[in-house]
Amino acid sequence: MDALFSGLVNMTWQQGVMLAVGGVLIYLAIAKEYEPVLLLPIGFGAILANIPGSSAIGPHGFLTILYEAGIVTELFPILIFIGIGAMVDFGPLLEQPFMLFFGAAAQLGIFLTMTLAVLAKFPLHEAAAIGIIGTADGPTSIYVASILAPRLLAPISVAAYSYMSLVPIIQPPVVRALTTPAERKIHMEPVRSKKISRLVRILFPIIITAIAGLVAPVSLALVGSLMFGNLLREAGVVERLSKTAQNELANLVSLLLGITIGATMTANEFLNPATLLIIGMGLVAFVLDTAGGVIFAKILNLFLKRKVNPMVGACGLSAFPMSARVIHRMAQQEDPSNFLLMQAVSANVAGQIASIIAGAMILALT
Repeated sequence: MDALFSGLVNMTWQQGVMLAVGGVLIYLAIAKEYEPVLLLPIGFGAILANIPGSSAIGPHGFLTILYEAGIVTELFPILIFIGIGAMVDFGPLLEQPFMLFFGAAAQLGIFLTMTLAVLAKFPLHEAAAIGIIGTADGPTSIYVASILAPRLLAPISVAAYSYMSLVPIIQPPVVRALTTPAERKIHMEPVRSKKISRLVRILFPIIITAIAGLVAPVSLALVGSLMFGNLLREAGVVERLSKTAQNELANLVSLLLGITIGATMTANEFLNPATLLIIGMGLVAFVLDTAGGVIFAKILNLFLKRKVNPMVGACGLSAFPMSARVIHRMAQQEDPSNFLLMQAVSANVAGQIASIIAGAMILALT
C-alpha cells in the first residue's frame, strides 16, 4: 500500500514545475508544430523523469538504460547523422561552392559565446559545449556536450532543439536589424541548371571525409557518419539502405534520442541559475551566429560587382531547411519577384557541414 499515491505524496514544487515544462514542450510540439518530432518525446521524457519514484529512471529504468547505451556512448547522435546525410542533397552547394564561406561565417557566435561562458566562470570544456548551441544543430550539440560537459547535457540539448524550432521567430528580427530594405531586395543571379555529375556527387562525401580526417581525426565520427549517409543516397545502388537511413533509422533514433534527453531534465539538475544562464547564452550564440553570416555577406558586398543578398548569410546555420525557408519568405515579402530559395538552401547545406566541423574543432582544441 505504501507504493500507492507515493508519487503524489512525495511530489516537490520543483518536480511540479518540471512536469509543467514537459507539458509546455508537448503543447508547442502539437499546437504550434515546433519541431514536434523532437519536442514531443523530450516533453514526455521530462514528465516520466520527474514523477517521484518513477520506474522509468534509475538503475533498472529503461530511460537510464537508453541514456547509457545511446548518449554516454555517443551512439544516438552518430546514427542521426547517418540519417541526415541520407536526406541532404549537396547538389545546390556543389553548384555554388562559394556558399561554404557563409556556413563558416555563421559559426562566429560559437567562439564569442565560449568567451562569455568562460567569463561567467564556466570551465573551458563546459564553455565550449555551451557555445556549440549556436550551431542550431541538435545532434552536434548533444555529441559535444556528452563528451565535454555531461552534467550540462540536458540544458544544452533542450536549448539547441528549442532554438532550432524557433528559427522563424528569432531570425527575422535579427536579419531586419542588420539590413536595409534595399539590401533585402537584392536579386541574386539565378542558379544555373547545370547538372552535377553522378561521379562528383559520389566523390564529394568521400573527399570531404578524407580531408576532415587528415586535418582533424577527431571529426571523423561526426563528418564520417554524415558523409556515409550521403554516400548511401548518391551511390544509386543501395536504395533500400538509403531509404532505411532516411526513414526507419532517422525516425527510430529521433524517438529514442528525444525521450532520453527529456529524461535528463530532472528538477534537481535543471532548476538552478546555471541552467537558466546556459539557456540564455545559447540564445546569444544563436543570435550571434545569425548576425555573423549577415555581416560577412555585407562585408563581401564591398568587394563584389554582383551583390549578394545579405539575408542569405543568415542561412549558414545548420537549421536545415527551416532557415532557408524563412529567408526565402522574407525575400518574397520585400519583393515577390525575388527568389532566393536555391541560394538559401546552398548556404543552409553549407551550415550543416560547417557546424560539424566547428564541433570537431572544439573537441580537438579543448
